[in-house]
Amino acid sequence: MSDHDARDDDTAGGIDEDRTEGSAKQMGGKFKEGVGKLFGDSKMKHEGQADQAEGKLQNAWGSAKDEARETFGANDDEG
Repeated sequence: MSDHDARDDDTAGGIDEDRTEGSAKQMGGKFKEGVGKLFGDSKMKHEGQADQAEGKLQNAWGSAKDEARETFGANDDEG
């Protein structure tokens, strides 16, 4: 079973997994970029920047899913 299959996309009011995974990718990317800068490794620096961008997009996707759940969940409760 893959991570995506095991993930519960309907978080029932919690924070979406894409938001937490995206934040982790951003942090890892910042670390990788810093190490690349420290050692003068431009490839690692650019990989870190790419990881940050990917994490930012994943975080935004998770935020959009959370917003949709809140919006449509509120409409369902109104009857």
